Amino acid sequence: MSISPAALATLQSLFIGFAFAGLLASAFELFTSRRADFGLLQAGGLAAVASVPVVVFSAPFLILRNTVRGRRIEGRPFAFVVLASMIASLWSVASGRVVLDLLALIGGP
Repeated sequence: MSISPAALATLQSLFIGFAFAGLLASAFELFTSRRADFGLLQAGGLAAVASVPVVVFSAPFLILRNTVRGRRIEGRPFAFVVLASMIASLWSVASGRVVLDLLALIGGP
């Protein structure tokens, strides 16, 4: 059984996207002593504009964190968890691809 190069590239994008999302959300929390969430966009003004890249690239982590907490605390249905995980995975593939392309552009691995 072998894996195609396209599937391998997609898996790499998925893993890099989730890893970068977690790293970015954790770094935001470390430097600001505030949890990263989608509410950052509601701050208004320059703060909201500056938080757009943080929210966009940490979204897979934020979606999964909110989904797991919602399942545990509110008892959301399992189908909701599956759907949210699929959305987070697709978002992770897209953001991971952007991160890998930016790394290739600046001469990284």
